[in-house]
Amino acid sequence: MSAVTRVGVLTGGGDAPGLNAVIRAVVKAGANNGIECVGVEDGFDGLIEPNRLRALRPCDVTGILRRGGTILGTTTQNPFAHPMPDSVIPADCSERVLANFRGARLDALVVIGGDGTMAIAHEFSRRGLPLVCVPKTIDNDIVGTESSFGFDSAVAFATDAIDRLHTTAEAHRRILVVEVMGRYSGWIALHAGVAGGADAVLIPEIPFDLAAVCTQIHERDQWGARFSIVVVAEGARAVGGERFALEQAHDGRLERLGGIGAWVAKELSVRTGKETRSAVLGHLQRGGPPTSGDRLLATRFGGKAVDLLQAREFGTMVALEGQRIVTRQLCEVVGKTKNVPLDSDLVKTARALGITFGNSMSAPSLPAFGSSSWRDPVIPVGTGDDSARNARVQGGHP
Repeated sequence: MSAVTRVGVLTGGGDAPGLNAVIRAVVKAGANNGIECVGVEDGFDGLIEPNRLRALRPCDVTGILRRGGTILGTTTQNPFAHPMPDSVIPADCSERVLANFRGARLDALVVIGGDGTMAIAHEFSRRGLPLVCVPKTIDNDIVGTESSFGFDSAVAFATDAIDRLHTTAEAHRRILVVEVMGRYSGWIALHAGVAGGADAVLIPEIPFDLAAVCTQIHERDQWGARFSIVVVAEGARAVGGERFALEQAHDGRLERLGGIGAWVAKELSVRTGKETRSAVLGHLQRGGPPTSGDRLLATRFGGKAVDLLQAREFGTMVALEGQRIVTRQLCEVVGKTKNVPLDSDLVKTARALGITFGNSMSAPSLPAFGSSSWRDPVIPVGTGDDSARNARVQGGHP
């Protein structure tokens, strides 16, 4: 088999701190191993539209390690159901992607993205496109890796915000409700809530009862703590209730979650009689420079991706396992979501500290990665116009 000497690099889905660190690592490690790198602009759109490729040399990535965002741009567009300017019906542009890949004389592709981007990459891999994936998400919900870059930066920002809200909550003896991102997983809320000293953490994995939160607030009042901090994940929901959405799923896009924080604040105010405010951190969690932890993880991921390119181990994803960077097959991770194990040490620690999850009952643990229980139904990509399938492929935050 011929050696890999010319590769494309693209970033897809929502942005996250650390994307530029991966690009830098791939370009520099590639150059040191005789691999020429080509930047593909705006995700897979750069292989659909003309003139969207550019050379990436070590001098082009100097200074980007500490920068947030991505120098290549990103999009959540799905090439298997791509919106067209002259039609309301999306088109399958996958053959154009494959043709432009060959026309650019690329030997392989490095795809940096979240669950939606990797679902797209997996389908292209099945069609013969040689590629390696690097997991990216602030939500930390990608199966097969203990962490993805962007998560540490999001938790650090949310923790800092909670620290700041502590002082104003205490000064006015208020309840402060902080809504954080995470979609259908509670990783950001749990980690930031514990690190920030929250009194209640509401996560999607545990449907909550506000009566338990009110009890916690009343007990704090009784022993002299006249303020409380409640951290709620955007995908959390009350027992028997539905998730809050600012925008429903449409045109192949997932629903846009949000609004749970304001509702929780209003309900707590009515039920406790205490003055209550809510704060939505939103996209602030995705912006700004990456933490040192995310810079290191992203750099290690990028270096490992180059190793896989040289070994021609395509259809794979780099991952963190303990202290090692390992390889996963895309077929093992696509179509699944990594949720917070309810018997994890951090959940147990939070309960031991008196943090309420709105449910005092112990919950069973989730199955380990690789077990049959993880396997959601696999939704095929690129056939028909089923909106649920397209939403799964899109993934990420709008």
